[in-house]
Amino acid sequence: MRFQTPLEPARLIRRYKRFLADIRLEDGREVTAHCANPGSMMGLAEEGMKIWVEPNDDPKKKLKYGWRLVDHENGHFTGVDTSVPNRALKAALMAGEVPGLKAPMVRPEVKYGENSRIDFLLSGDGPDIFVEVKSVTLCRQAGLAEFPDARTARGLKHLEELAKVAQGGARAVMLYLVQRTDCARVGIAEDIDPAYAEGLSRARDAGVEVMAFDCRISPEEITLGGALPFQG
Repeated sequence: MRFQTPLEPARLIRRYKRFLADIRLEDGREVTAHCANPGSMMGLAEEGMKIWVEPNDDPKKKLKYGWRLVDHENGHFTGVDTSVPNRALKAALMAGEVPGLKAPMVRPEVKYGENSRIDFLLSGDGPDIFVEVKSVTLCRQAGLAEFPDARTARGLKHLEELAKVAQGGARAVMLYLVQRTDCARVGIAEDIDPAYAEGLSRARDAGVEVMAFDCRISPEEITLGGALPFQG
């Protein structure tokens, strides 16, 4: 998925109210950017961090910049927009490029369960495949990406819905998509949300599959990378 508009480098001043970030552009201007990430963004919102933002000239949008990347200034990037993984994964699914997840029909945001929507429903070739996607950006140990970065009752509900799907005979997949280029494995941050960790264990016992992939990230584009080992 290529960014629609060339990204511009900036420095983070502060992130606040979850969806807002004050930034300093290279020309010295200080503006407010939209932060498309409701999570805690642990380790990714420190003052002075180099970031990349996407400008827009849409008259309907109050904020003229969207925060897209953290540049760790060591050759690695983290994507902070939580909508990006689904777009990147959709392109890969439509092209049949995701190992173990290939089907003639790929439908996003399909209603199922109790007032829930599955990120992707794959059908038309064998049992339906229900795929829930989580963006992973937390890294506290070198090379290890962890989910979640804050307690997530919504994430737990999704696991419970997937467990019911698996028990009903369809395939249910919990897919962790790592929006970092500096991680080689994925795990669960049990200390941050023990209820989610327990919920994942129950879901796996019920037949839910776990997959993890990384992303190729640059200021030009974010695309699906390769499979990562999941520990836990």
